Amino acid sequence: MPSLVSTLAARTIQLGALSVLVFATTPSRSVGAANDANSLDVPRTLGDYLQRAQDANPDLRAFAARYEAARERVPQAAALPDPTFQVTHFVESVQTRTGPQKNIFMFGQRVPWFGRLSGRKATANAEAEAIHFAFEARQLMLARQVGTAYYDYGYLGKTIELTAQNLALLERLAPMVEERTRTGASLNNLLRLRVEIGKLRDRLQTLQQKRTQLSAQLVALMALPTGDVLPWPQWEPSAIVGIDPSNRSALLAAVEAENPELLMLERKVASAAARVELARLETRPDFTIGLTYIQVGSPTVNPSTPDAGRDPWGITFAVNLPVWNSRTSSTRREASATRRASESELADRRNQLRADALASISILEDATRRVRLYQDDLLPLARQAVENTSSAYEGDRATLLELIDSERSQLDLELQLWRAHADAAQQRIALQSLANRPL
Repeated sequence: MPSLVSTLAARTIQLGALSVLVFATTPSRSVGAANDANSLDVPRTLGDYLQRAQDANPDLRAFAARYEAARERVPQAAALPDPTFQVTHFVESVQTRTGPQKNIFMFGQRVPWFGRLSGRKATANAEAEAIHFAFEARQLMLARQVGTAYYDYGYLGKTIELTAQNLALLERLAPMVEERTRTGASLNNLLRLRVEIGKLRDRLQTLQQKRTQLSAQLVALMALPTGDVLPWPQWEPSAIVGIDPSNRSALLAAVEAENPELLMLERKVASAAARVELARLETRPDFTIGLTYIQVGSPTVNPSTPDAGRDPWGITFAVNLPVWNSRTSSTRREASATRRASESELADRRNQLRADALASISILEDATRRVRLYQDDLLPLARQAVENTSSAYEGDRATLLELIDSERSQLDLELQLWRAHADAAQQRIALQSLANRPL
């Protein structure tokens, strides 16, 4: 069983690989406004976020402390019961042939039936290993929570940035539309433009409120000592790579073989099996081995008696009798039921995690498809449509409504592209945490 220190070191290395191999980010520029650039005392990249969460998250520290406590229960379970020492002092001495008895000293040691101590140690060790794997599962879950929130936060930053750009474009059109209205153009165009500007301003305010919520979530996960809104993360999407169909079965096998949650449940099954064996041994007796020493005073009645005044001693041996069959039978039934429950829980969780992995693969493949569709096909067409409509509007060959619709279509496609990038990155995080290995 690895020590806690080696476990933490190995997991830190793996999480470092997670940020480099799976969630690759390029810290080239911020997603959001320039006034956040001076916030250098908080995490900015995904690697920074993960490292901070692993170092400071109090829930993770609680799991580490539980694991240390569980490891300390192993030697306790393997130890013999405390011996007993008894002293009997005669207030009125009992006169015997060899002299008056003054004190009796008794020492006893209880010895469990063969296999009980090793069974208790196996049970405690399996329970400690289960907490160890629960600790690992919590580390991966924390990384998944932080990574998911990180990309949601980055996507929100892009949403605010693109919405602000669209708003600025419409505001630049306002003087032109007002001038045309003064020269006899329809007032509806100006009213429609002001409505669109108002809607975008309202959306920006809503997005800013959402920023506060997501920032608070990340601050809590990383246990940051600040109530300020976090700066936008430094995120530029890397090349989207899906899951090779030939590697899908290997990935699903890794989920079943390496997922810490399943390993934790397997150790719970092992602990339950050890308890079944311990319950069987409840019908076996325990032994007590002891030593008795009697202190005798100076003989006054028969001083010439052989061995007069000598202190006698003796060895004792005792066996407890497990005759209450109702108790031992109930213990065995309880242990067997617990084992069946643990096995069923393991089978159910294995099925659920396999379904989660298949769902993540499907979402990742769909996100990859959407990235390619928007990036290579639809967005170039939408941008060209905006340029053509803008030129046509300036030449009075297109209406303001057509220009607004083309701008809205481009904004929607750009947001969908960034959403697809975020979805792909989040699903790779999910698969990393499920398979407990880089993809």
